Amino acid sequence: MSDGQIRFNAKTHVGRVRKINEDSILVLPDQQIWVVSDGMGGHEGGDFASQVVVDSIAVLPHDMPATEKLGQIRRAIQQAHQVIVAEAATRHATMGATVVALVLADGHFGALWAGDSRLYRLREGKIELLTTDHSIVAALVEAGQLNWDEAAKHPQSNAITRAVGVGDELELDKIRGEALPGDRFLLCSDGLNKYAGIAELGNALRGVPIEVVTDNLVQMALDRGGADNVSVIVVDVV
Repeated sequence: MSDGQIRFNAKTHVGRVRKINEDSILVLPDQQIWVVSDGMGGHEGGDFASQVVVDSIAVLPHDMPATEKLGQIRRAIQQAHQVIVAEAATRHATMGATVVALVLADGHFGALWAGDSRLYRLREGKIELLTTDHSIVAALVEAGQLNWDEAAKHPQSNAITRAVGVGDELELDKIRGEALPGDRFLLCSDGLNKYAGIAELGNALRGVPIEVVTDNLVQMALDRGGADNVSVIVVDVV
């Protein structure tokens, strides 16, 4: 699908093991907003939380100026945080969701995230991980004790330290930069990157048509076990 400047493809899959898909994705190509949210809390919890996150962004006004989009998305996610916290208290349950949101405008990109859903960029054949997981293993990587590919195999690889709906205050990290023609962005839940290292994801993104790239990535996760839900959005700057 495309709108002239941008082409994208998106897919979410329950995986091979889980009964329910706790991931939610949002594609708003007219507003150039894409979101992946990975719920935690099991049935009744995780799917609720991730849906609240994407719904909060989906209802934002269509005519937002480009300069206000990231701020509006930040406020929407903060509202989702309050809704999930309140619902979790009512249910006496833990529930929460990761989020990674990408906005494109006027030759630039902006992204917000919390948790371990990720944003990568392929530029001139080189892949770069633009986000930093809020997780126990990410702290070990930053301390130089593990690399990212070792971290994916760590027994605590699923333990996140930040999520929408968990804790009193939600801190969202932000990154901004140029979006150049030929750039390819990948948003994904950890159901993909726990099965594929960064270099491997680069190979899977490189030179593959937008029409099949998300299917290929989801299939890679399924072929390697598919123990988690997997969500993938690929956005090309034409």
